[in-house]
Amino acid sequence: MESRVLLRATANVVGIPKLRRPIGAIHRQFSTASSSSSSFSVKPIGGIGEGANLISGRQLRPILLLDSSAINGGEKREILKPVKAAAAEGGDTAGEAKVGFLAKYPWLVTGFFFFMWYFLNVIFNILNKKIYNYFPYPYFVSVIHLFVGVVYCLISWSVGLPKRAPIDSNLLKVLIPVAVCHALGHVTSNVSFAAVAVSFTHTIKALEPFFNAAASQFIMGQSIPITLWLSLAPVVLGVAMASLTELSFNWLGFISAMISNISFTYRSIFSKKAMTDMDSTNVYAYISIIALFVCIPPAIIVEGPKLLNHGFADAIAKVGMTKFISDLFWVGMFYHLYNQLATNTLERVAPLTHAVGNVLKRVFVIGFSIVIFGNKISTQTGIGTGIAIAGVAMYSIIKAKIEEEKRQGKKA
Repeated sequence: MESRVLLRATANVVGIPKLRRPIGAIHRQFSTASSSSSSFSVKPIGGIGEGANLISGRQLRPILLLDSSAINGGEKREILKPVKAAAAEGGDTAGEAKVGFLAKYPWLVTGFFFFMWYFLNVIFNILNKKIYNYFPYPYFVSVIHLFVGVVYCLISWSVGLPKRAPIDSNLLKVLIPVAVCHALGHVTSNVSFAAVAVSFTHTIKALEPFFNAAASQFIMGQSIPITLWLSLAPVVLGVAMASLTELSFNWLGFISAMISNISFTYRSIFSKKAMTDMDSTNVYAYISIIALFVCIPPAIIVEGPKLLNHGFADAIAKVGMTKFISDLFWVGMFYHLYNQLATNTLERVAPLTHAVGNVLKRVFVIGFSIVIFGNKISTQTGIGTGIAIAGVAMYSIIKAKIEEEKRQGKKA
């Protein structure tokens, strides 16, 4: 095999061998040069020693087996291994460029997560309400939400995305209270969605931070700063103003939304007691499975006879079998995916950013629901809703800052 060699000498150069020569001849030349001149030295070339030596714009990549004994008098043999092919190098460079791009613009990925979180949540609320307009059975629809999500989780586990985390009886006992509260809060939210306007349900659900603070103070014995309580005052005031003049108001929708707030508050309390090393995706999957079994009996008892008598038949007569099944499938997918995206977004941003994002999400849902369904709201309802959302924003910002200060204190 022939190679091109570039030799340099620091002093008297005895001679440079011709390029196209057998390796043995090159070795003998090296030996002769070494014995005849003590000032002669051989240096590595290319990427091995001084960097890239270029001849006619090309980098040298020698593939030589050099006998170091011929140069330094030793017996050790050094192998100069060939460098990766140019095509492979091009692939590595492209991979590095791709990673560098994501590292340089992480806000693009975070922004995508926020966009998908908002988009899926808005689509879920709109499609969910459209279903209730021709199929007013919230207990059954709640079961469908969870069922589609559970099937999605089982398929994901089967392909290893993510890998299913094992669960034992102790962890199951811890997760059951969380799942029961999740099921109760989910069903009552849907009862409210079916009974009143989507915008009004979300306005009432803005009271959830108030119930969280009350539970932390009076049930868990945690001290809540006065600033947090003051930030909740406009929330209570705004919800009261919106409720008094809400055109779609009825007690079933109002009470169901309030029960949902209480249920999700207790879910948060039990979740703190159920802290585990399991990743959030697997935890949510197990909670969904347990919640599904909790929701099935009430759905059968409350709505089963009506569904069998005329519920399914009426829905199919209005929109057709294909659209009916398609709507139920997609509303379940959107419900599961937007909850999963909310968790993934929380893992990518600071609590303060997520809190503000959650408030803005509620604003988007309320705004889009009013536009899509053409809900008429009074001036007082609009002002009350705005005050409630502003109060939730203040509460979220103050709470996130307090939590951040606590974490900084622990690190110090």
